[in-house]
Amino acid sequence: MAQKYKIATIGSHSALQILKGAKDEGFETICICLKGREKPYKMYNVADKIITIDNYDGFYDIQEQLIKENAIIIPHASFIAYMGPEKVEKFKVPYFGNKKILDWESDRAMERKWLVKAGLKMPKIFKNPEEIDRPVITKFHGASGGAGYFVAKNLRDWQEKMKNYKGEKDYVIQEYVLGVHCYIHYFHSPLTGEIEILGFDKRYESNVDSLGRISARDQIALPKIDPSYVIVGNMTLVVRESLLPLIIEMGENVVKESKKICPPGLFGPFCLETIITPDIEIITFEISARIVAGTNPYVNGSPYTWLKYDEPMSTGRRIAREIKNAIKEDKLNMVLG
Repeated sequence: MAQKYKIATIGSHSALQILKGAKDEGFETICICLKGREKPYKMYNVADKIITIDNYDGFYDIQEQLIKENAIIIPHASFIAYMGPEKVEKFKVPYFGNKKILDWESDRAMERKWLVKAGLKMPKIFKNPEEIDRPVITKFHGASGGAGYFVAKNLRDWQEKMKNYKGEKDYVIQEYVLGVHCYIHYFHSPLTGEIEILGFDKRYESNVDSLGRISARDQIALPKIDPSYVIVGNMTLVVRESLLPLIIEMGENVVKESKKICPPGLFGPFCLETIITPDIEIITFEISARIVAGTNPYVNGSPYTWLKYDEPMSTGRRIAREIKNAIKEDKLNMVLG
């Protein structure tokens, strides 16, 4: 039965992993690429078919072709960013995940309401710049990969840096929490009701991480450099084992609350973006309600997937296995949004 369906995704973000995992589970694969971006998918031979489009609006022109191919679309961050929640909602091709959850993920106020109701600790939000009384980070809505984020140490510093963003109104001012950034990769199966931890990662950001390699004395001698938080890569991370009970509970509570706010709730892969403080508190600042690029270091599986599966199991392959199990159990409707 699985052979009747094909797994498709946009050629970007985590497509290599998604397509490789699908092939490992016996599916034929389709990669939809902008013209000129096909080389990685040809090089690694993960796509049985590559469809090129001139721009992302062209994705809608190939819907009927994908439907005839019995394709199931796997969303990732680039897919959501290029399509947008409203267009995704109208998409006709079978889609892995709950489309309705995108509204809660994409709106920072709704996202915060969801996570707070789930009992997660979150940074303080300053609704008015005049309230700033500690270091803050300003995040612009839709900022791609951290582009445009900036840190300010006080109100005066914030006002000075904000001059570079004249006319910008869609942003959030968030308390800057010191600690280790930890991105938690979960998977929730609607078939079994189980929450899994698939792994963790840290992100390498330019140029803020490279600035840390320069001594304070030399930084003073350099021309003024404002830190940038553009994500350029991901690094593997294994957390203290004593943190796992809390991390599991956090994932369970997020899923439980999602079923109330947006039935049938969140399922498939998702990521809680957190900071672990020196007091070993876990502060959550965002959620990604689909596969994240931080899973890419684990194409052959993570320490955590080895513990559970004892075989290579990436997040991409875990998605494909969920779809395959749903087909076998005649429950495909449970995993398609």
